[in-house]
Amino acid sequence: MSTTVPQDILDALTDVAMPRLRPEPELSRTVRIGGYDIPVHACGGLVIGSGAAGLRAAVEMKRRDVDVTIISQSAWGGTSACSGSDKQTLHTANTKDHGDDFQDMAAAIGAGGAMDEDTAYIEAVGSIRAMASLQYLGLPLPQDALGGTLRYQTDHDEVGRATSCGPRTSRLMVQVLAQEAIRLDIPFFNHTTAVNVLTEDDRVVGLLAIRPKASSDANPYGLTLFTCNALVFAAGGPGELYRDSVFPNGCFGTLGLALEAGLELVNITESQFGIGTRREGFPWNLSGTYVQVIPHIYSVDDSGAEHHFLADYYRSTQEMASNIFRKGYQWPFHATRMLDFQSSLVDLAIVRENQKGRRVFMDFNRNLLPVPGDQPFSLDRLDDDVRSYLRHAGAVHDLPIDRLRHMNPLSIELYKRYKVDITIDPLEFAVNNQHMNGGIAVDIWGRTNVAGIYAVGEAAGTHGVTRPGGSALNAGQVFGTRVAEHIAASRMAHEASKLEITSLAEHALTRIEATLNTNSSRDAADIRSEVQARMSDHAGILCTPKDVSAAHKAASDLNAQIRRNGISFKRSGEVGRVLQWQQMSLASEAVLAALDHYIAKGGGSRGARAICDPNGDALPQAAHGPIPEVRFRSEREADMREQLLVHMDGEDMVVSHRKIRRFDQDARTFFERDWPAWLTGAIYDQNDGDTVPC
Repeated sequence: MSTTVPQDILDALTDVAMPRLRPEPELSRTVRIGGYDIPVHACGGLVIGSGAAGLRAAVEMKRRDVDVTIISQSAWGGTSACSGSDKQTLHTANTKDHGDDFQDMAAAIGAGGAMDEDTAYIEAVGSIRAMASLQYLGLPLPQDALGGTLRYQTDHDEVGRATSCGPRTSRLMVQVLAQEAIRLDIPFFNHTTAVNVLTEDDRVVGLLAIRPKASSDANPYGLTLFTCNALVFAAGGPGELYRDSVFPNGCFGTLGLALEAGLELVNITESQFGIGTRREGFPWNLSGTYVQVIPHIYSVDDSGAEHHFLADYYRSTQEMASNIFRKGYQWPFHATRMLDFQSSLVDLAIVRENQKGRRVFMDFNRNLLPVPGDQPFSLDRLDDDVRSYLRHAGAVHDLPIDRLRHMNPLSIELYKRYKVDITIDPLEFAVNNQHMNGGIAVDIWGRTNVAGIYAVGEAAGTHGVTRPGGSALNAGQVFGTRVAEHIAASRMAHEASKLEITSLAEHALTRIEATLNTNSSRDAADIRSEVQARMSDHAGILCTPKDVSAAHKAASDLNAQIRRNGISFKRSGEVGRVLQWQQMSLASEAVLAALDHYIAKGGGSRGARAICDPNGDALPQAAHGPIPEVRFRSEREADMREQLLVHMDGEDMVVSHRKIRRFDQDARTFFERDWPAWLTGAIYDQNDGDTVPC
């Protein structure tokens, strides 16, 4: 049987073509607001974002007769469509090797702490339905000859619930969902940036957006008003928050917009950082087989000299090689894995090389150099788990590139499509920000604290400190469906909104104009440089109380300056980006406020960040002794059972605590007793109390 992948399969799984959008609806109504002629689009439900989660919400709403419209800053240009890794993961209940226990899966999803137990159970139960519906739409998940879905182990996953279509899994998800949205004839407004949410009596009534296509002499900024009775935030995470980021360029998310709308944010101290190629070229996660083939890793200084720097951290060639391999399924940095010569010592070493001004590379055409004085690299001299994995995979070739070609030819093909040939050239990489685990606080139906507003996908703060790889894709599908079910059951969005909200829009426009000041000394580029440098330099994987506190104050000062003096621009077409950076600056302050609060209250290292403290109880070791500058505090067990909430009160960021919602694992459903709640719709009225029964 041939092991060569046909070219048409390579093309289908790496060069995923997206469907063409239908023409946008014509807006026949225009209203005069604040001196501008602004077009109006009325709908029942409005979705911000065209990624996998937003499309799922829109498709499921349309199927339930909701009058839904989608707006997107850039169709098929967000994280879902443009990101991935060597075999991007979809995390679902295991249907290949054995049946799964949903409570066990829920426990794995929330094992990192600070996650609501009911949410984890919802994601576990909903995963089978999410995967099956994607397969129904045509998602090409791999199967064996008997129809079982192929599985593998991913990060924070001890069972092997991961599956994948290859490096472009999330883009393929967007493709099939987009095709369905187009088939259902859902109105879609592309190149549309949400800039202000309109509420009345603590309920959403509309949204003010900017569409360059709508610009005219009477409307130079392209302002457009959307009236709606339900609004779904699904615009992804704040990728532009960090300079060192693997997010595609232009991913702003909507956390600042949410703060201005009065929404609460949760767990925004929790992110993921890991190795990947930089966004200046082709941003991509280097998890999975890229490191499981154990390439040679080295740095280069200004003079061009190579440094085999990992040999300074590990005690033997076998230990170094085995932990490079483990970065494949322990991809995110985790503070505790810097201890005992584990895999996150690799991340620490890379960060310290970059701090020295050196560039770091992996070379797939050379085997790893040995630790000086130790035996050379050999596939026979690896830790048992690593040696067993490579042997079972059949990856026993002499060079890393041949092992990679055998295990995952798509990973080579993908870089070639972006003019990077790793069969010839080494690959530069770094430790980058990759995912925001926190976001907008929601209940078990995706509802926020403002009536009629929901959040799904990376916009929603449904994750805890850590999560199994790929569970974010599953969460977006599960909650996209649940949000649609709740909106449909409420009967509030089956028809287009008939509300008259001109006066509300005028107030919003006044606030927007206060930010726009052609005479300001600061422009969007200045704000970007300051925010990204501050977040990458002081809120990355290594944090100190002093630096975080100073960064928090500087972020607060920046927002005060923006409120006083605004942000300058040269052309009306820049206004949308100006407002996005004003909101990103708010999001940055919110993250730093929460992180500063957490550290000041004695919070320890967990997940993405090590809280470095000279009095800390944990001290990473290198090959030649301890690394005192990264001594860190351990996480407190009590913090695992709490979440940090952030909201704006006037101009202030207010941080509060909330116990996680518990889940009664001993409760049992009983068909005849519980069926009436389904029939009457009572299940949609449940609040988000401390305990939610099964």
